[in-house]
Amino acid sequence: MLSTKIQIRGQPLHRIPKRNNRVIHSVACGVSTKPLHRESNVLSRMSGPSSGSVPTKSDKSHFLSGDVTGKFGRFGGKFVPETLMSRLIELEDEFHCILSDHEFQEELTIALRDYVGRETPLYFAGRLTEHYKNISRTIGGGPEIYLKREDLSHCGSHKINNALAQAMIARRLGCSRVVAATGAGQHGVATAAACAKLSLDCTVFMGATDIEKQFSNVLSMKLLGAQVKSVEGTFKDASSEAIRYWVENLDSTYNLCGTVVGPHPCPIMVREFQSVIGKETRRQAKQLWGGKPDVLVACLGSGSNALGLFHEFVGDEDVRLVGVEAAGLGLDSGKHSATLAIGHVGVYHGSMSYLMQDDQGQILKPHSVGVGLEYPGVGPEISFLKESGRAEFYTATDQEAIQACMRLSRLEGIIPALETSHALAFLDKLIPTLSDGAKVVVNCSGRGDKDLDTLIQRGMLFPNC
Repeated sequence: MLSTKIQIRGQPLHRIPKRNNRVIHSVACGVSTKPLHRESNVLSRMSGPSSGSVPTKSDKSHFLSGDVTGKFGRFGGKFVPETLMSRLIELEDEFHCILSDHEFQEELTIALRDYVGRETPLYFAGRLTEHYKNISRTIGGGPEIYLKREDLSHCGSHKINNALAQAMIARRLGCSRVVAATGAGQHGVATAAACAKLSLDCTVFMGATDIEKQFSNVLSMKLLGAQVKSVEGTFKDASSEAIRYWVENLDSTYNLCGTVVGPHPCPIMVREFQSVIGKETRRQAKQLWGGKPDVLVACLGSGSNALGLFHEFVGDEDVRLVGVEAAGLGLDSGKHSATLAIGHVGVYHGSMSYLMQDDQGQILKPHSVGVGLEYPGVGPEISFLKESGRAEFYTATDQEAIQACMRLSRLEGIIPALETSHALAFLDKLIPTLSDGAKVVVNCSGRGDKDLDTLIQRGMLFPNC
């Protein structure tokens, strides 16, 4: 574990331990990857470190970018049918092109400012800070808690940062239709909004159970002009169906991935477009207290909001990176989404990463009260941050997340998404271990109005109702 300037007052927190190194080949789009799919790297002709090796912690270039093939140690890659290779090569070329395209970057910057509403505030949560000071009974001021307010972005979450940028790429590639998969509906709404703005047809696949839980977001997608297609199951099933649709319509359709999973270059693209969160946080921290955050905390499903905050600080070894997975009804219950806590390395949806799977490589069904965390894997870069020890990963249960949601709502007047609430829940264990004056930034990745029905169904009582 890397050294840190944070002094620990109590016992060190129990971290998710490293798992063994066995690899299980899982399914991609319902077909076994082991006999039918091979890994292809379009940049394999370029020199670089072995994909099977794990760079040392001091090798910051790999922490920051991965190798030339988009791999992070042994994680990532392109485990896809040959029919997809030309599209992925084209996408990678276009992605590298827009990174240095002044016209594209200027258009994106203006859209992020005027359409999305960036930059989002770094908000000092004074009453929440005081709450933990009181229960910890600290003599000094205690740690200070700040929220990176992605919930104030257009459409109510961080998802619009990536959706808008990728929709612009789809337009450049001449695609007339965008397809996406969504869990909690936040990525679906963001994609529908971006497509409406750029005059692109939009089809969103969503699990039938998620449609029931997040019907307000379904209505928003339809109002924005998107076609919403129900899929039996949850987000993982919707993702598989979106990929199938894309494969059948490659000439006209762009698959707009909302999180840091899938074959290269998809994970790096999403992380790049979400990294604006961490870049703003660094600048705002400098302005507010003249330094860097000491601890960054984010909920962790597959990893887009976590990497959006973490990536800017991966090279700062004195900044702790803390991801919080969904423990659901408990790790022993079998009903959770804690991939890093119980998962093993395998291949799913086109890349190698940690996955929730059984001994035969069959994907296990995830569960969380925060629907957006219900994915049975994490991105390759997240997997590498775990295996290298650069980031710390913990868990929070459904009930802990609900309590954290209620706490922030009543102390700060901010209703967080239940996904975000997992990160907030971990403050109960984190804050008592930190020294006075430590600066903690929590990524408030989404707003919670979409979750009010869930809270009511869970028996939460709202005053004056």
